[in-house]
Amino acid sequence: VRMVESGGGLVQPGGSLRLSCAASGNIGSIRAVGWYHQAPGKGRQLVALITDSGNTNYADSVKGRFTISRDNTLKMVYLQMISLKPEDTAVYYCKAQDLWGVDYWGAGTLVTVSS
Repeated sequence: VRMVESGGGLVQPGGSLRLSCAASGNIGSIRAVGWYHQAPGKGRQLVALITDSGNTNYADSVKGRFTISRDNTLKMVYLQMISLKPEDTAVYYCKAQDLWGVDYWGAGTLVTVSS
């Protein structure tokens, strides 16, 4: 399984951005896809998660501002971000987990929230 993120960039505080994550390879084995972010000097943290059954989970810091969604097969997973704050600045990664518990990470996309 290969994961590729896109959609990052520079946005002003209060702005919006939509990230996309495209999966390829053995897509049928994927059971969940998560978005993680890693700010400079900090560890990688879960932002939002969606399962193959459509269940979602969000970090408290993004609830009400970020929405994770998918197509029917988890081939494409999106992260809609609104009301962005400077503290949302980070590299955003998507990660797929397959039915055997193996994780597949993308290379990340940089989101910078600054005026």
